[in-house]
Amino acid sequence: MYNIIQKRKIWISISSAMMIASIIAIAIFGLKLGIDFTGGSLLEVEFSQNRPTPGDATSALSGLNLGSLVVQPIGEKGMILRFQDVTEEKHQEILKKLQEMSAQGEEAVIKELRFDSVGPTIGKELKSKSFSAMVVILLVIVSFIAYAFRHVSRPVESWKYGLAAIIALFHDVLITIGVFAFLGEYYNVEINTPFVAAILTVLGYSVNDTIVVFDRIRENLPKSNHDFEGTVNVAINQTMVRSINTSLATLMTLIAIIFWGGETIKYFALALTIGIFVGTYSSIFLASPILVIWEKMRSK
Repeated sequence: MYNIIQKRKIWISISSAMMIASIIAIAIFGLKLGIDFTGGSLLEVEFSQNRPTPGDATSALSGLNLGSLVVQPIGEKGMILRFQDVTEEKHQEILKKLQEMSAQGEEAVIKELRFDSVGPTIGKELKSKSFSAMVVILLVIVSFIAYAFRHVSRPVESWKYGLAAIIALFHDVLITIGVFAFLGEYYNVEINTPFVAAILTVLGYSVNDTIVVFDRIRENLPKSNHDFEGTVNVAINQTMVRSINTSLATLMTLIAIIFWGGETIKYFALALTIGIFVGTYSSIFLASPILVIWEKMRSK
């Protein structure tokens, strides 16, 4: 049996270091918000040949008054353009300009893969609703865990199980957002509604793992011959293999999506991968050790 709880200072130090690094990344870099939140248009095209450079594309489209135009090459033939919200007429003018740049006497050398347009008012509403959704979910999780563990009052009060789960969830979400702050600064990765969906999924997945461990603690408490620390350690060892195997099966699927699933869901899958990996860690090495620390503090 692994002495996980006995080494809780190591696990909490690792979590603290990752959280501090994430806070620094968010504070310095911020988040690169996509058009879902800021409003604007996104156009993804693919060139059969003669893909223009980002500089050439920017120069060719400068006369269309597109506002803050960002051009990003994707793969060998693709290109993503981000600009202010435009009409359908202006949308077609952009496609025509790009085709003129790359045609060189050829026909049908450009293919439109995606065009999304979001007004600034809708963007602000999405941002507000996304934040509200996270707050509501966290409150529901705390309430549910406190209710489910209402008969477990010794040696740790039932509401502390809910609070420990929330601390672990905050840890998972913060680290995921911190990674995307870094990716946004150096790789122009934007935060859009799929990212919010990924975060909400991570919350559900992570709390599931945590409750599995907590439930085993609750089952073992009445019949355990160990103290609370030993009982928690036994519960973690009983559930750890199940948690790791479940997460590995999910992560293998997500990694496959990252590499072969296409550009549109690549970063959604990446957010899930980071969140689930960190969530598995926190359910084993963070949430339960927090309960033991509180029990030690209470007994002093």
